[in-house]
Amino acid sequence: MDLKYLTKASLIAAIYIILVLIQVLFFPVANFLAFGHIQLRLAEGLVLLPLVEAAAVPGLFVGCLVSNIILTFYSGFGLIDILGGSLVTLLAAFLTSKSKNKFTGMIPPVLLNGLIVSIWVSYFTKIPYLYTMIGITVGEFASIILFGNLILYVYDKATNFKEY
Repeated sequence: MDLKYLTKASLIAAIYIILVLIQVLFFPVANFLAFGHIQLRLAEGLVLLPLVEAAAVPGLFVGCLVSNIILTFYSGFGLIDILGGSLVTLLAAFLTSKSKNKFTGMIPPVLLNGLIVSIWVSYFTKIPYLYTMIGITVGEFASIILFGNLILYVYDKATNFKEY
């Protein structure tokens, strides 16, 4: 790995962490949207970055891992969320990086979070799995539609910036 790749991965991880912290710490009313049976996270908009940036795969994994560690007291899901949620993000980011376009790139994070993360969220919140799965799937999809497209647009503009 070269220094440029590591720098990009680190920046993506840092941005993920900052977005989660902004949502949770500055908008306490929205805590249930970051951890719970809906999970509409600003940071989840970054999950489309692996389509255009290989360093986003490890960056998203590390960002999710660190933010889950820092905020474990908010979620109450403990080690399963720290490790499980981060590994789901890693797998989703890897599969997204192999996708041919933005629409197929949305499928891995939406389905994997909806199907897998819902298992422990349902267990700990005592909300039936089906409702939790629907909530997390819809929340992930909304995060990608609302924030993912914006992030891809900004990334495109930033990488195609020309000095005059």
